Amino acid sequence: MAKYKIKTHSGAKRRFYVSGGGKVLRRKCHINNARRKKRGATLRLFGGKLLVTGKNARNLRRLMPYGG
Repeated sequence: MAKYKIKTHSGAKRRFYVSGGGKVLRRKCHINNARRKKRGATLRLFGGKLLVTGKNARNLRRLMPYGG
């Protein structure tokens, strides 16, 4: 059994998600500013999540050792 538990980074757990398969997902940017002016088609594009890849995903897994 491990001697210590690692704390989860509180900012990372609010901003990122871990999927069922263990992939790190993020929200798209530029959604909160001037939503009234944006087209409906543009706003619908913001609904999905994007995959975090490469070294960024590895660093986020260190910040969220228990899956966020």
